[in-house]
Amino acid sequence: MLDVAAGNGVSSLAAARRWCDVISTDYVPSLLERGRLRAEAEGLRIVFEQADAEALPYGNGAFDTVISTFGVMFTPDQDRAAAELLRVCKAGGRIGLANWTPDGFIGQVFKILARYLPPPAGVRSPMLWGTRERLTELFGAAASSLAATPRYFSFRYRSPEHFIEVFKTYYGPMLKAFAALDAVGQSGLARDLHALIGRLNKASDGTMVVPSEYFEIVVKKR
Repeated sequence: MLDVAAGNGVSSLAAARRWCDVISTDYVPSLLERGRLRAEAEGLRIVFEQADAEALPYGNGAFDTVISTFGVMFTPDQDRAAAELLRVCKAGGRIGLANWTPDGFIGQVFKILARYLPPPAGVRSPMLWGTRERLTELFGAAASSLAATPRYFSFRYRSPEHFIEVFKTYYGPMLKAFAALDAVGQSGLARDLHALIGRLNKASDGTMVVPSEYFEIVVKKR
């Protein structure tokens, strides 16, 4: 199994616990090192390799399964990244993805960010990976089946303020937005994020429990 844009290896670890032979890849060395440390702590055998999702250094049909969990959807060249997933997956193999949807919580966060920091010209929204239409464009011609099932992940934080602080410190898109804005812009962005969380928050004790829709996608390659 190949895990593409694996970050710190959450899905790689889950697969290795189920006896998969896993190669975990990302283009950020520090994230790979975190995954390596976690695998060592659990005694799991995973190969960690630096790789670009748009130019994977593996042969055609090298893997039974290729996955990406909220990772490959953020590549700049969507068509190229999808083509690479298909190329390294064997005929009859499966590609498994977890992608945020445009109308879910994270999709709405990105809409707010775009109001304050518009994306570069020509770059398509990563949230398109969470639509059936775009998935069909990317994979349909090469797939014998394509299933996209709505699921939900709940973001749980000590408070809305805690969520914003963590995300503006560690989550690239939000970190960049806050860094590019002056004090007035930062205040406005924080206010809009608070309002979004307030509308969706299921907690009533000052903490934050916000469900975010994503698609669980399974593509079977012809």
